[in-house]
Order: sequence, then C-alpha cells, then structure tokens
Amino acid sequence: MNIRSIIIGLMFMAFAQISTWFQLNSQFIWPWAKQHPWLFIILPSIPISIFYYYATSYLVGGFGGSMWPARFLGFGVGVIIFAALVWGLKGEGMSAKTVISLVLASSLMAVQVFWK
Repeated sequence: MNIRSIIIGLMFMAFAQISTWFQLNSQFIWPWAKQHPWLFIILPSIPISIFYYYATSYLVGGFGGSMWPARFLGFGVGVIIFAALVWGLKGEGMSAKTVISLVLASSLMAVQVFWK
C-alpha cells in the first residue's frame, strides 16, 4: 500500500466528485444553469473525465494494482461529498437514514484503507 498515491488519488477523486455534482445539480440551484444545459454537459465533461482517470490510476496503484479498493473509495467519497453539497447548497437536512448511509460509506472506506 502506497499512502502517498492513495492521498493523491483521493484528492483527484474529491475534485472529480465535486465537479460532477455541480455539472449535474446546478440546474436545481441556479435558474441560469437550467437555461444553459449544454454548457454544463459539454464544457466540464473532458476535465472531469481526466480527474476520474487519474484518481483511479493513483488509487489502483496505491493499492498494489487492486481495483476494488479504488471503486469503494470512489463511492464513499462521492456519497460524502454529495451529502455535504446538498446540505450546504440546497439546504436539505440530514435524516436518520442519510446519517446512517454516511456512516456506512465512511465505514466502507475505512475497511479498504485500514484492513490489512
């Protein structure tokens, strides 16, 4: 396990997930975004894909070539970022179901990183 590669991969993954959230959900936050869908479909697509590509590359490399940990970390990061942005920008509260899902996503990530 290469911690440096995992940290770099997680940073790429976080940026990709944040960018994806704005690409898909800006239409529900700002009226002008809903009026310009192709701007949000086309412009960020290639940069987002590049960040996902490098996130996966660093994470798989950090786990010695194993792809499953990279997938689970990507999922966990995505769930946590989605929850934070929906809460912060859309004002949707955290139900017990959402909090439990966040705990489970965090647990899934912890298993991948700390279980030897």
